[in-house]
Amino acid sequence: MKVAENLCQVKSKIEKACERSGRRPEDVTVIAVTKYVSNERAQEAVDSGVLHLAENRKEGLLEKQETIHDDRVTWHLIGTLQTRKVKEIVGKVDYFHALDRLKLANELNKRITEGKLKCFVEMNISGEESKHGITEAELDDFIDKLAEFDHLQVVGLMTMAPNTEDSDVIRQVFHRLRILRDRIRDRKIIYAPCSELSMGMSHDYEIAVEEGATFVRIGTSLVGNE
Repeated sequence: MKVAENLCQVKSKIEKACERSGRRPEDVTVIAVTKYVSNERAQEAVDSGVLHLAENRKEGLLEKQETIHDDRVTWHLIGTLQTRKVKEIVGKVDYFHALDRLKLANELNKRITEGKLKCFVEMNISGEESKHGITEAELDDFIDKLAEFDHLQVVGLMTMAPNTEDSDVIRQVFHRLRILRDRIRDRKIIYAPCSELSMGMSHDYEIAVEEGATFVRIGTSLVGNE
C-alpha cells in the first residue's frame, strides 16, 4: 500500500484512541521509522505529509539525509548510540530518544557547540535484560546529574513495551512510564521539562496513545519493512 493510504489508517486509529481516552489527536506526533525501507519510500512518507522521520542507527540516518533535502523534516535518532559515533550525528538530529547513560550525555554535550539537543531518557520499565534503558530506581538521580550538561534538554521519557500479545502487560508498561514522566515534569526542572512521552510502535501505538503518548514511532504499519 501507498504510505498515504497507510497514514490515513494510522491517523484514524489514533483519533479513535484519543476519543476513548479524552485526548486531542493533534497532541500526538507520528514518527515514521524508516530503518527497513528505501530512501524512495522515506521520501514518499515526506510527500504524504509525514514530516518526522526516525532511524535506529547513525548510518541509516546519514544515508536518508543525503537524499531527502526538505527543511520541513524533523529528524529523530531512536536507537542506542555509541559514544564514538556521537561526533557524526551532532547537528544532524533534532530529537534523540535513547539517552541512557552519563558517559553518553557527557560526549553529546561536549560535541554540541550551540543550542540544545532535545533528548528522551530511555527507560527499561519491563525489566527485560534484552532492553536498554535506566530503571525506575535510577531515574531521579540520573535526571539530577544531567544538570551539568548545558546543551541537553530532557523533553520526556521513552520506552519500548515487551513483545507480547498481552495488551494488559503492554498497557501497564506505558501507564508506568506516564507516571514517571509526570513525576519528573512536576519537579519543574528548567533543563528537564519532561512534557513528552515517546512510546508505541506499529503493534501497540493505540494503547500508547490511550496511555498518553505524545510521540509514536511507527514503521511497518506506515512505511512497510522493505
